[in-house]
Amino acid sequence: MAGTHEPLGAARRRGLFGSIYDSIADLGALVQRTIETLGDMALFNWRTFLWLVTRLPQRTTLFNNMYQIGVLSLPVVALTGTFIGMVLAVQSFTQFRDFGLETQLGGVINKSMFRELGPVLAATMLAGRVGSAMAAELGTMRVTEQIDALSSMGANPIQYLVVPRFLSCLLLIPSLTIMAVFMGAVGGEMYCVFVLDIDMYHYTANAKKFVENWDLFYGVVKSVFFGATIGLVSCYRGFHCEPGAEGVGQAATAAFVQSFVIIIVLDLFLSILLDEIYLAIWPLTPGLFAG
Repeated sequence: MAGTHEPLGAARRRGLFGSIYDSIADLGALVQRTIETLGDMALFNWRTFLWLVTRLPQRTTLFNNMYQIGVLSLPVVALTGTFIGMVLAVQSFTQFRDFGLETQLGGVINKSMFRELGPVLAATMLAGRVGSAMAAELGTMRVTEQIDALSSMGANPIQYLVVPRFLSCLLLIPSLTIMAVFMGAVGGEMYCVFVLDIDMYHYTANAKKFVENWDLFYGVVKSVFFGATIGLVSCYRGFHCEPGAEGVGQAATAAFVQSFVIIIVLDLFLSILLDEIYLAIWPLTPGLFAG
């Protein structure tokens, strides 16, 4: 049957030169799709920010999203943060004990949680639990034409569906980050003091000595960018979901993977930027093991 044959342009060529040609064509198609996706995402983000400054969402809608995104994420973030702090204590204790510096673990664990592990951990949990769910929910609405129905009734889908979710991620991830940092510090201290038998007074003194207010600010600033990334990427993937159940699953997976990759890249550049700002304000910094 004629309908079973591939289009002429889609036919794969044979031979060495045909394989090279097909590889170049596939690479070009990938670059084209990437540029189209970046442009489409930029327009999507622009519309979201435009509605954000033009008209805020309804209070009930915003509070409901805040509850789903922030409050229900607290237990898993707190539990994960606690065990991450304990794992840091286990992994670091042997090396520090060889140098007789067990009491310095408080500074190392807390510094790591405040600056790096707290914000990244909270963002990863949010991307996995909330980002995938948002993409799946919006993708289902796209597949079942609920988003089109909203547009036909005169409501703007971005203002009604995206802005509340974006704001909830943006506003509540700092609280989740602080919870992860706090529970990580508590978990690390409890394990060091009650399991590893490290002196509590010296552990606490070193923890206070080497952690500054800047470290908390450092992590919270990172988390704001991470939350914005999760909200925008997840909503974009949900809005541009492919038809069918498979498309919804792919949108949920892509939302998490892309959010996580962007978070890691942002983490690097934000760390460089914040370190440069810190050194510009406070050029002389004490060493971790300085007397």
